[in-house]
Amino acid sequence: MPELPEVETVRRGLLNALEGHRLVRVIQRRPDLRFPFPENFAARLEGRTVERLERRAKYLLAHTDGDEVLLCHLGMSGRMTLVADLDLPFAPHDHVILETETGLQLRFNDARRFGIMDLVPAGALESHRLLAGLGPEPLGNSFNGPALAAALKGRRTPIKAALLDQKVVAGLGNIYVSEALYEAGISPRRQAYSVQGQRAERLARAVRAVLERAILAGGSSLRDYVQASGELGYFQHQWGVYGRDGQACRKCAESGQGALVRRIVQAGRSTFYCPRHQR
Repeated sequence: MPELPEVETVRRGLLNALEGHRLVRVIQRRPDLRFPFPENFAARLEGRTVERLERRAKYLLAHTDGDEVLLCHLGMSGRMTLVADLDLPFAPHDHVILETETGLQLRFNDARRFGIMDLVPAGALESHRLLAGLGPEPLGNSFNGPALAAALKGRRTPIKAALLDQKVVAGLGNIYVSEALYEAGISPRRQAYSVQGQRAERLARAVRAVLERAILAGGSSLRDYVQASGELGYFQHQWGVYGRDGQACRKCAESGQGALVRRIVQAGRSTFYCPRHQR
C-alpha cells in the first residue's frame, strides 16, 4: 500500500496539472470503490476549480472553489496518472477521470478497488471519520523528539507497532517505520515507553530524514505504485534493512562485517532489522 512518500510524490506530480485549473469533465465509471461514491459525485465536481492540492497522512485533498474537498486514498493498487492524449482508450480499471480546461486528464486506476474518493465540506474536513484523531505530520513543525516522547510515554507495546498507530504519527507505514528504526539504531522489539529523551529525538530525526530521502527518490515502487508521470519510484534501491533478510544491512555491507538482517513478524506485518546496529 502506498505510504506517505508515495502519496506526497503523487501530489507534487499533480500540482501543475490541477492547481488553479477548472474541471470541465468528470467521468465516474462505476458506483463504488472501497465505499460508494457520494451522491452526484461527478456533477458536484464538474465546473469547479481546484484551488490547492494538499496531503494529510496518506490522503490527497483537492480543495475546490465550491467549498468542497475531494478526499482521495490510493488504497492498495490505486494509481493516478496524467494523460495528454484524450483519444487514448480507457483502461479496464480506470474508474474516475478528471479532465481540465487545458486538455489534460487525470485517470484514477484501481484494480483492487480499495481506494477511496469522497466529497467533504471544507469546514468539516478535520472531523471527517478518516482524518479525525490523526497524529502530527512527520514532516511538519509539530513533530519532534519531545512530541514523539510524549506520545509514546506509558505505551507498553513494541516501538514498531506504536509508530504504525496513526494517532502517534500520521502517514507512516511498514516500510518507512522499519527504515527509520534502523537509521535511529533502535530495535523494533524495544518497548515504546522506553523511547524517551535523546532516543526519541534521534528517532524523530530519522523518521524525517528517511521520508525526505524517499520523496526525493519518488517513493518506493512495489507492485502497482507509479508516479503521476507513470515513472517508477526508486527508493527501494536505498533500503537499509527492509526486504534484506539473510543479507547484510547497508552499513554492514559497506564495512564488510556484522550480522545479517533478520525478519520477524509483529502484529501480522514483516519487520526487518539489523541485530548489530539496532538496540
